[in-house]
Amino acid sequence: MNELVRSLPSPTFSGVQLPGSGTHKGWLFKWTNYLKGYQRRWFVLSNGLLSYYRTQAEMGHTCRGTIPMATAHIEVGDTCHLVLTSGGRSYHLKATSDGECQRWVSSLQQAKANATHLMHHSDDSGDEGPVPQEDRALTQGVLKTLANKLDDLSTCNELIGKHGAALQRSLSELEELRGSTDGTDKLKAVNERATLFRITSNAMINACRDFLDIAETHSRRWQKTLQYEREQRNHLEETIEQLAKQHNSLERAWRENPSTYTGTTVYDPVLVAVGVERTKEADASDENEDAEFFDAMEDSPAFITVTASSHIQHKRSGSNQSMMSGGMPSDWTHNENDSSSTNHMQLRRTRRSRIPDKPNYSLNLWSIMKNCIGKELSKIPMPVNFNEPLSMLQRLTEDLEYSELLDRAARCDSSLEQMCLVAAFSVSSYSTTVHRTAKPFNPLLGETYELDRLEEYGYRSISEQVSHHPPAAAHHVMSQRGWTLWQEITIDSKFRGKYISVMPLGYIHLQFHSSGNHYVWSKVTSTVHNIIVGKLWIDQSGEIEIVNNTTKDTCHLKFSPYSYFSRDAPRKVTGVVEDREGTAYYILSGTWDDKMESAKIVDSSQGCGGSEGKQKTVYQTLPPKLLWKKYPLPDNSENMHFFSFFALTLNEPEEDVAPTDSRLRPDQQLMEAGLWDEANVQKQRLEERQRLDRKKREAEASQALEEGHNIEGHQPLWFEKRTDDATGESTYVYRGGYWESKERQDWSQCPEVF
Repeated sequence: MNELVRSLPSPTFSGVQLPGSGTHKGWLFKWTNYLKGYQRRWFVLSNGLLSYYRTQAEMGHTCRGTIPMATAHIEVGDTCHLVLTSGGRSYHLKATSDGECQRWVSSLQQAKANATHLMHHSDDSGDEGPVPQEDRALTQGVLKTLANKLDDLSTCNELIGKHGAALQRSLSELEELRGSTDGTDKLKAVNERATLFRITSNAMINACRDFLDIAETHSRRWQKTLQYEREQRNHLEETIEQLAKQHNSLERAWRENPSTYTGTTVYDPVLVAVGVERTKEADASDENEDAEFFDAMEDSPAFITVTASSHIQHKRSGSNQSMMSGGMPSDWTHNENDSSSTNHMQLRRTRRSRIPDKPNYSLNLWSIMKNCIGKELSKIPMPVNFNEPLSMLQRLTEDLEYSELLDRAARCDSSLEQMCLVAAFSVSSYSTTVHRTAKPFNPLLGETYELDRLEEYGYRSISEQVSHHPPAAAHHVMSQRGWTLWQEITIDSKFRGKYISVMPLGYIHLQFHSSGNHYVWSKVTSTVHNIIVGKLWIDQSGEIEIVNNTTKDTCHLKFSPYSYFSRDAPRKVTGVVEDREGTAYYILSGTWDDKMESAKIVDSSQGCGGSEGKQKTVYQTLPPKLLWKKYPLPDNSENMHFFSFFALTLNEPEEDVAPTDSRLRPDQQLMEAGLWDEANVQKQRLEERQRLDRKKREAEASQALEEGHNIEGHQPLWFEKRTDDATGESTYVYRGGYWESKERQDWSQCPEVF
């Protein structure tokens, strides 16, 4: 063993003594087992406890073991060895030099003396703090109960040891009598298991003993800490109650005579919450004292936000300072009395607001899905029971439900303010998916969908299925209110047994006419959980990077995946808007199923280090402003596939649409009407027809190749492939002609897809 220890590399860090803190840290070699020998570990001696970790980075979250020095026995061996024993647990340690070993021994002995003295002093002097008699009696009773339980466990351990030894002796005798090879191997295995059982029982009793030692040592400290926290909570409750009364009094006084308070005193919304009043002049000189800075949690984002006064002037200079203390522009803030919003609600009522209730059909999902694990979702033969009566083209168009965000963004003078609204629009497209676990219909090749809302919302939308394998759809929207949006999305979906992952591939482009700002972003991954057992639920996770290719401004959005152990709000979205230099101007926060807010940054500083030594930036912001709020769902939406008011109108019959429009798809129409058996028959007919058409195209392509001719594959009718200047990738863009054909009612070039 000594030769093994000598072959180990020397550590690069020696022990570090923190002056005046009673803490000793450093690297030591700890004996682990006969296979690995001594292993280098980071030890920390603090507050009468010796703890060790595999690395220094583990100090914040994972302790590998602890020995209380008050009950520890220190034994010093030769060649820099020392052994610590406490409660049946032993640490065999080795230092790198005699001097290092002596320093550790001195620190350990001093810590043991201090811990022993403190324990005796506590026993003699009694409670030093205001600990209630009932809490003290309760704690003593718990410790007594733990001691009794430990005695019981010790008795059980002795019995286990006796029976285990008897079992091993019996097995050994049986092994000597029976010389069969198979029997011997089995007896050896049973013998080893009996030994492991006894070792496990010893480990259990040692762990219980250590727990009791620590509980006895620190019980008084816990009592005092708990009492202090109880007092602080009571004080905080009294303070909040008093502040609430003051707030109500101020609000009542302002309502009775608002002219008295106009122009005299500015009440900061954050400072009023803590009972502080300041004038404008006082705030101007003490703005940095208004902010509080907090340490970040380990799993929090890479930044921390602190709300500051709404009237603090922005310190930065530049062209993006339109949001000063003079007030927000009317186009930037969310105006509840906006005429466009009122018109939006009025026009929505003129369209249909309900569809037939969804029938309640039972179906054995596992009988269908068990043979489909690992396949692409688009290749699995699904009955309409798992669908919703909308196609994927209509789901893409549903992203326009909150198009007024883009109308407001088109009126913004600042590109950074515009970026905030574009980011809110990108998040809003997921708001309707929170309850929508059903699968949309896969569009047939050549299928189209138009949405003409020119008179109501000022835009026209056209989409087409441009590829079947892999399924890809192209979408183009032109708005008279100053913007154009286009996208090509390819769906990559996998069935994983317990969940389905849907990964939209491709980019979304948005260009504003007046400024020429061209934004590009992609979508995040959607996951449907509990496919086989349990209630279906959907989650969005991943990151979105929105880039303004004109000004090089960026917005980084993070969709946090749901975690049972997370303290954050479910479906949380956070983001930062930065200019081309990387300077942050806005913080975005909210949830993808409810709302998004933006807060203007007025100051930033470097905070404390994170779990891996990364510094987190602390942003001081103005109070957040609402960017987007989800519309409430219609009544009885749970029986209408959880469709929003906008989604209910997508499949509403329209006149003069193309014969390839999704509204005319028979299986989708039958499903919406509640005739699911008839819809399944039509769905199988359409899919079989599509497979035959595909085989025919493949046969024609093979024959042309044999004859030396070059035949092109399927060519979309309304879109063509071009190289995108922003991403450098080949993508489908609108070639024009659809709305002109609709005006002439000339659909002669449309294929027959239904």
